Amino acid sequence: MSSLSPKFSRRELMAGAAGAAALTALSGNLIPAAQAKAPLLGASRPTHYRFKLGEFEITTIYDGALAIPKVYPIFGKNQKIEDVKAYLIQNNLPTDKMTISFTPVIVNTGKEVVMFDSGYGEERRAKGAGKAATALATAGFTPDQIDIIVITHCHPDHVSGLMENGKAVFPNARYVAGDVEYNFWSKKDLLESSNKSMVRRAQAVQNNVVPLAEKIEFIKPGADVVTGITSVKAFGHTPGHMCFHIESAGKRFLIFADVTNHYVVSLAKPDWHCVFDMDAEAAVVTRKKILDMIAADKIPSAGYHMPFPAVGYVEKRGAGYRWVPASYQLDL
Repeated sequence: MSSLSPKFSRRELMAGAAGAAALTALSGNLIPAAQAKAPLLGASRPTHYRFKLGEFEITTIYDGALAIPKVYPIFGKNQKIEDVKAYLIQNNLPTDKMTISFTPVIVNTGKEVVMFDSGYGEERRAKGAGKAATALATAGFTPDQIDIIVITHCHPDHVSGLMENGKAVFPNARYVAGDVEYNFWSKKDLLESSNKSMVRRAQAVQNNVVPLAEKIEFIKPGADVVTGITSVKAFGHTPGHMCFHIESAGKRFLIFADVTNHYVVSLAKPDWHCVFDMDAEAAVVTRKKILDMIAADKIPSAGYHMPFPAVGYVEKRGAGYRWVPASYQLDL
């Protein structure tokens, strides 16, 4: 065995790199020029991920992402800006911009194809989201194969993909939504609010959810969507926000939707307020309760805004939590 140390100093590495560069320059005339070069193709990422859960098959699909030119005070608005920036740097994240992605989930029980949320649809397609229909096709589904659409809550990034050009995108689907959530967002007087964000969200509901009301089954927390899929109360992000517990052949999974909106500055810091949470303190309580359950029971889960494919585990870490992306656990 060699006695040479496997460790190198930065000076040695830099010297080696400089020597290699000099050798390349001196011998440049001896190396034939490449006959062809591949063109730059641009960034790419997977658009779906599929795995088995007991007798069920679960697919996450990529609706796209939006670039946001700031982090604070969207996240950590109850903290000092310098503390938020320091934590971002600690986690290898930029302090002045971020990307938020959107991930609907499809559960095929063998009897029904159940889709959770619809993506942004045409509302944000020009800006990088609203790609769920394309991802759905790539994943092997057609819109008419979707039997049930479950609405976790009524924010535009979850419901704007239900309608396209005034027509239902999923022609054979019936819908499931929380009664508390629908009753709040369907009120027309919200359209008169002085809060522009509230108006935009309410308008998305009027355009994409209210026209489907006759096909919606309104449920309360604890109700089953179908056998093996049960709603879980998770109010705070919105008045009637819900998670969904999936169970098949003894295997469990949780779709936690927007309980947490970022894998670091929300999940790892559950006490930090998020501008997207309508009741920030209630959202903190819910966040801790749901994440505690996932961590304690070691339940694999999907979060709508987790890094795609948005499937992983949650570990308790001090006063916060750590997101651990799934590797091969669900493929075995």
